[in-house]
Amino acid sequence: MNLLFFKLAFIVYAIATVGFFVYLYTLKPEASKGAFYTLILGFFLHTLSIATRWWEAGHPPLTNLFEATSFLSWGLVLSYILIDRKFRQVRILGAFVMPVATVLMLYSSLCPKEILPLPPVLRSLWLPIHAAISLVSYGFFILAAASGVMYLIQERQIKRKRLGGWFKRLPSLEILDRINELSLKIGFPLLTVGIITGAVWAEKAWGSYWSWDPKETWSLIMWLIYAALLHERLAVGWRGRKAAWLSLVGFVAWVISFFIVNLYIPGAHTYVEWHG
Repeated sequence: MNLLFFKLAFIVYAIATVGFFVYLYTLKPEASKGAFYTLILGFFLHTLSIATRWWEAGHPPLTNLFEATSFLSWGLVLSYILIDRKFRQVRILGAFVMPVATVLMLYSSLCPKEILPLPPVLRSLWLPIHAAISLVSYGFFILAAASGVMYLIQERQIKRKRLGGWFKRLPSLEILDRINELSLKIGFPLLTVGIITGAVWAEKAWGSYWSWDPKETWSLIMWLIYAALLHERLAVGWRGRKAAWLSLVGFVAWVISFFIVNLYIPGAHTYVEWHG
């Protein structure tokens, strides 16, 4: 049943993505509303997929690449919905976020989906706490990167005095910068809690809070990048272009951490080892 809900959510997300592209092209309010409410339906189906898989497996669905990528897409959509509620005038952000969420679902659909017994190290209450918080933080960082891309596009239009297509479609630089900042203010504490809970879990499982596992190392690199960005924003007053670019640097670090380190560099967090 969980796979049926997953497939339905994937299809509905794809339809919502098309809807947001239509809105990006036409700027018609009905296209915006249609895309957003389609997204809400997809999010509901996606939530059912995660909940039913949890029930069928008997443990949180956060233990392999299929589950983690699906949950990451869910966290990204959740972060977008929350930001949309805060900034009602930035529905166009969906045209930049939903393609990423849909691609993550596509990637997840290509991964092995078997429910296998958990190894002893994963049979812990720390699993849903550490993994879920970390994955949701990634969703907000992707949102920060998306708003950063939009900022750079809009800034380029203004500097070149091309106040046409993109300029009319994108929010103001101030709004985009506020979205970027808010995404960081939510994502960074979540990442911090994720790292701390992971360290506590590691101590209970292996007797050491930190072992410089490849995933731990890249998580620390990510944390330092976003800590530097948030510090420069709050203490130095960074705004705009610099913050947008550093958000993209953090996004690249996340891609390396999630897709390369998790898959190809041996360590305690390597997904193939969890079920190997």
